[in-house]
Amino acid sequence: MESFLFNLVGGASGWLAYGVVFGILFVCGLGLPLPEDVSLILGGYLVHDGKARLELMMLTGYLGIIIGDSMIFFFGRRLGSKVGQPGLEGERPKGLFGRIVTPEKRARVEQLFKKHGEKIIMLARFLPGVRAVTYFTAGSVGMRYSRFLVYDSIAALGSAPIFVYLGFKFGGELDSLIAAIKHGQRNVLIALVLIGGVTFLVSRWRARREQRLNEEALRVKRLSGEHPLPPEAVQPPQNERQPAP
Repeated sequence: MESFLFNLVGGASGWLAYGVVFGILFVCGLGLPLPEDVSLILGGYLVHDGKARLELMMLTGYLGIIIGDSMIFFFGRRLGSKVGQPGLEGERPKGLFGRIVTPEKRARVEQLFKKHGEKIIMLARFLPGVRAVTYFTAGSVGMRYSRFLVYDSIAALGSAPIFVYLGFKFGGELDSLIAAIKHGQRNVLIALVLIGGVTFLVSRWRARREQRLNEEALRVKRLSGEHPLPPEAVQPPQNERQPAP
Protein backbone atom coordinates (compact mmCIF):
# COMPACT_ATOMS: atom_id res chain seq x y z
CA MET A 1 0.00 0.00 0.00
CA GLU A 2 2.85 2.40 0.83
CA SER A 3 4.49 1.78 -2.54
CA PHE A 4 1.17 2.45 -4.30
CA LEU A 5 0.77 5.76 -2.48
CA PHE A 6 4.37 6.72 -3.16
CA ASN A 7 3.93 6.06 -6.88
CA LEU A 8 0.70 8.07 -6.81
CA VAL A 9 2.04 11.03 -4.84
CA GLY A 10 5.79 11.00 -5.43
CA GLY A 11 5.74 12.27 -9.01
CA ALA A 12 3.32 15.15 -8.37
CA SER A 13 4.43 18.76 -8.10
CA GLY A 14 2.87 22.19 -7.83
CA TRP A 15 -0.92 22.30 -7.62
CA LEU A 16 -1.14 18.65 -8.63
CA ALA A 17 0.76 17.74 -5.45
CA TYR A 18 -1.85 19.45 -3.29
CA GLY A 19 -4.70 17.97 -5.34
CA VAL A 20 -3.44 14.38 -5.06
CA VAL A 21 -2.87 14.60 -1.30
CA PHE A 22 -6.27 16.27 -0.82
CA GLY A 23 -8.00 13.57 -2.87
CA ILE A 24 -6.41 10.72 -0.91
CA LEU A 25 -7.36 12.27 2.43
CA PHE A 26 -10.88 12.96 1.19
CA VAL A 27 -11.53 9.30 0.31
CA CYS A 28 -9.89 8.28 3.61
CA GLY A 29 -12.60 10.27 5.35
CA LEU A 30 -15.23 8.34 3.41
CA GLY A 31 -13.94 5.10 4.87
CA LEU A 32 -11.61 3.74 2.20
CA PRO A 33 -8.82 1.76 3.87
CA LEU A 34 -5.88 4.00 2.90
CA PRO A 35 -3.25 4.99 5.50
CA GLU A 36 -3.94 8.65 6.23
CA ASP A 37 -0.72 9.15 8.19
CA VAL A 38 1.43 7.87 5.34
CA SER A 39 -0.40 10.14 2.90
CA LEU A 40 0.33 13.17 5.08
CA ILE A 41 3.97 12.14 5.42
CA LEU A 42 4.24 11.82 1.64
CA GLY A 43 2.81 15.32 1.36
CA GLY A 44 5.60 16.50 3.63
CA TYR A 45 8.09 14.57 1.51
CA LEU A 46 6.98 16.59 -1.53
CA VAL A 47 7.82 19.74 0.45
CA HIS A 48 11.21 18.24 1.34
CA ASP A 49 11.74 17.54 -2.36
CA GLY A 50 10.93 21.15 -3.29
CA LYS A 51 7.67 20.28 -5.07
CA ALA A 52 5.31 22.03 -2.66
CA ARG A 53 5.24 24.62 0.12
CA LEU A 54 5.07 23.56 3.75
CA GLU A 55 2.27 25.90 4.87
CA LEU A 56 0.06 25.08 1.89
CA MET A 57 0.60 21.35 2.31
CA MET A 58 -0.35 21.55 5.99
CA LEU A 59 -3.51 23.45 5.02
CA THR A 60 -4.24 20.91 2.28
CA GLY A 61 -3.92 18.07 4.79
CA TYR A 62 -6.27 19.76 7.22
CA LEU A 63 -8.89 20.58 4.57
CA GLY A 64 -8.74 17.11 3.01
CA ILE A 65 -9.41 15.53 6.40
CA ILE A 66 -12.17 17.92 7.43
CA ILE A 67 -14.07 17.86 4.12
CA GLY A 68 -13.90 14.07 3.87
CA ASP A 69 -15.09 13.67 7.46
CA SER A 70 -17.86 16.22 6.89
CA MET A 71 -19.13 14.32 3.86
CA ILE A 72 -19.59 11.09 5.77
CA PHE A 73 -21.16 13.07 8.64
CA PHE A 74 -23.81 14.40 6.24
CA PHE A 75 -24.25 10.98 4.67
CA GLY A 76 -25.02 9.77 8.19
CA ARG A 77 -27.55 12.55 8.68
CA ARG A 78 -29.31 11.63 5.45
CA LEU A 79 -28.99 7.83 5.47
CA GLY A 80 -28.45 7.05 9.14
CA SER A 81 -31.82 5.41 9.68
CA LYS A 82 -31.21 3.01 6.77
CA VAL A 83 -27.59 1.96 7.28
CA GLY A 84 -25.96 0.02 10.09
CA GLN A 85 -29.17 -1.02 11.80
CA PRO A 86 -29.66 -4.67 12.86
CA GLY A 87 -31.37 -6.63 10.10
CA LEU A 88 -32.44 -10.18 9.53
CA GLU A 89 -30.09 -12.86 10.75
CA GLY A 90 -27.56 -13.72 8.08
CA GLU A 91 -28.49 -10.71 5.95
CA ARG A 92 -25.44 -9.15 4.27
CA PRO A 93 -24.95 -5.36 4.36
CA LYS A 94 -25.88 -3.64 1.09
CA GLY A 95 -24.04 -0.81 -0.64
CA LEU A 96 -20.73 0.89 0.13
CA PHE A 97 -21.84 2.38 3.44
CA GLY A 98 -23.56 -0.86 4.38
CA ARG A 99 -20.16 -2.56 4.21
CA ILE A 100 -18.40 0.20 6.15
CA VAL A 101 -21.11 0.91 8.76
CA THR A 102 -22.03 -2.60 9.87
CA PRO A 103 -24.51 -3.18 12.72
CA GLU A 104 -21.68 -4.50 14.93
CA LYS A 105 -19.51 -1.40 14.38
CA ARG A 106 -22.45 0.94 14.80
CA ALA A 107 -23.49 -0.69 18.07
CA ARG A 108 -19.90 -0.35 19.34
CA VAL A 109 -19.76 3.33 18.38
CA GLU A 110 -23.11 4.08 20.01
CA GLN A 111 -21.75 2.58 23.22
CA LEU A 112 -18.68 4.82 22.90
CA PHE A 113 -20.96 7.84 22.50
CA LYS A 114 -22.81 6.89 25.67
CA LYS A 115 -19.56 6.41 27.59
CA HIS A 116 -17.46 9.33 26.34
CA GLY A 117 -20.00 11.76 24.89
CA GLU A 118 -19.28 13.96 21.89
CA LYS A 119 -15.55 14.03 22.60
CA ILE A 120 -15.40 10.57 21.02
CA ILE A 121 -15.19 12.54 17.74
CA MET A 122 -11.63 13.51 18.70
CA LEU A 123 -10.69 10.04 19.92
CA ALA A 124 -12.08 8.23 16.87
CA ARG A 125 -9.30 9.55 14.63
CA PHE A 126 -6.86 7.40 16.59
CA LEU A 127 -9.09 4.31 16.84
CA PRO A 128 -8.56 1.98 13.86
CA GLY A 129 -11.69 0.75 12.14
CA VAL A 130 -14.25 3.02 13.79
CA ARG A 131 -13.44 6.51 12.51
CA ALA A 132 -15.81 6.55 9.52
CA VAL A 133 -18.50 4.71 11.49
CA THR A 134 -18.20 7.24 14.32
CA TYR A 135 -18.63 10.24 12.04
CA PHE A 136 -21.50 8.56 10.19
CA THR A 137 -23.18 7.79 13.50
CA ALA A 138 -22.61 11.36 14.74
CA GLY A 139 -24.61 12.62 11.79
CA SER A 140 -27.32 10.01 12.18
CA VAL A 141 -27.95 10.79 15.88
CA GLY A 142 -28.46 14.50 15.13
CA MET A 143 -25.22 15.95 16.49
CA ARG A 144 -24.87 19.62 15.57
CA TYR A 145 -22.44 20.10 12.70
CA SER A 146 -20.80 23.09 14.40
CA ARG A 147 -19.85 20.94 17.39
CA PHE A 148 -18.70 18.10 15.15
CA LEU A 149 -16.53 20.55 13.23
CA VAL A 150 -14.90 21.88 16.40
CA TYR A 151 -14.05 18.42 17.75
CA ASP A 152 -12.90 17.12 14.38
CA SER A 153 -10.78 20.22 13.77
CA ILE A 154 -9.00 19.76 17.10
CA ALA A 155 -8.12 16.18 16.15
CA ALA A 156 -7.14 17.12 12.59
CA LEU A 157 -4.89 19.94 13.78
CA GLY A 158 -3.25 17.44 16.12
CA SER A 159 -2.30 15.15 13.25
CA ALA A 160 -2.20 16.80 9.81
CA PRO A 161 0.44 19.51 10.44
CA ILE A 162 2.55 17.14 12.52
CA PHE A 163 2.79 14.37 9.95
CA VAL A 164 3.35 16.80 7.08
CA TYR A 165 6.16 18.36 9.09
CA LEU A 166 7.66 14.95 9.86
CA GLY A 167 7.67 14.10 6.15
CA PHE A 168 9.34 17.43 5.41
CA LYS A 169 11.91 17.19 8.21
CA PHE A 170 12.85 13.54 7.67
CA GLY A 171 12.22 13.27 3.94
CA GLY A 172 15.71 11.85 3.47
CA GLU A 173 14.80 8.96 5.79
CA LEU A 174 11.32 8.32 4.44
CA ASP A 175 11.44 4.53 4.62
CA SER A 176 12.55 4.58 8.26
CA LEU A 177 9.88 7.11 9.17
CA ILE A 178 7.07 5.11 7.55
CA ALA A 179 8.41 1.91 9.15
CA ALA A 180 8.28 3.61 12.56
CA ILE A 181 4.67 4.60 11.93
CA LYS A 182 3.77 1.06 10.89
CA HIS A 183 5.40 -0.43 13.98
CA GLY A 184 3.23 1.52 16.37
CA GLN A 185 5.49 4.48 17.09
CA ARG A 186 2.93 6.93 15.74
CA ASN A 187 1.88 8.28 19.11
CA VAL A 188 5.51 8.56 20.21
CA LEU A 189 6.31 10.73 17.18
CA ILE A 190 3.25 12.90 17.81
CA ALA A 191 4.24 13.29 21.44
CA LEU A 192 7.81 14.26 20.54
CA VAL A 193 6.66 16.91 18.08
CA LEU A 194 4.08 18.27 20.52
CA ILE A 195 6.61 18.39 23.34
CA GLY A 196 9.07 20.19 21.07
CA GLY A 197 6.44 22.68 20.00
CA VAL A 198 5.23 23.34 23.53
CA THR A 199 8.82 23.75 24.76
CA PHE A 200 9.52 26.28 22.01
CA LEU A 201 6.36 28.27 22.77
CA VAL A 202 7.02 28.25 26.52
CA SER A 203 10.61 29.42 26.02
CA ARG A 204 9.42 32.25 23.77
CA TRP A 205 6.76 33.22 26.31
CA ARG A 206 9.30 33.25 29.16
CA ALA A 207 11.76 35.34 27.14
CA ARG A 208 9.11 37.91 26.32
CA ARG A 209 7.86 37.96 29.91
CA GLU A 210 11.38 38.48 31.24
CA GLN A 211 11.93 41.29 28.75
CA ARG A 212 8.71 43.02 29.83
CA LEU A 213 9.65 42.69 33.51
CA ASN A 214 13.10 44.14 32.86
CA GLU A 215 11.63 47.07 30.94
CA GLU A 216 9.10 47.70 33.72
CA ALA A 217 11.81 47.56 36.41
CA LEU A 218 13.96 50.03 34.46
CA ARG A 219 11.01 52.38 34.04
CA VAL A 220 10.28 52.30 37.79
CA LYS A 221 13.93 53.05 38.62
CA ARG A 222 13.97 56.02 36.28
CA LEU A 223 10.78 57.42 37.79
CA SER A 224 12.18 57.02 41.31
CA GLY A 225 15.48 58.69 40.41
CA GLU A 226 17.63 55.63 41.02
CA HIS A 227 18.41 55.39 37.35
CA PRO A 228 18.30 58.93 35.88
CA LEU A 229 17.37 59.47 32.31
CA PRO A 230 20.19 60.14 29.87
CA PRO A 231 21.02 63.85 29.40
CA GLU A 232 19.55 64.01 25.91
CA ALA A 233 16.21 62.84 27.32
CA VAL A 234 15.94 65.85 29.70
CA GLN A 235 17.51 68.64 27.61
CA PRO A 236 14.98 71.14 26.25
CA PRO A 237 14.56 71.34 22.50
CA GLN A 238 17.12 73.52 20.75
CA ASN A 239 14.47 75.84 19.35
CA GLU A 240 12.88 76.45 22.74
CA ARG A 241 13.23 80.15 23.70
CA GLN A 242 15.38 80.74 26.78
CA PRO A 243 13.92 83.02 29.48
CA ALA A 244 15.24 86.59 29.50
CA PRO A 245 17.82 87.37 32.26
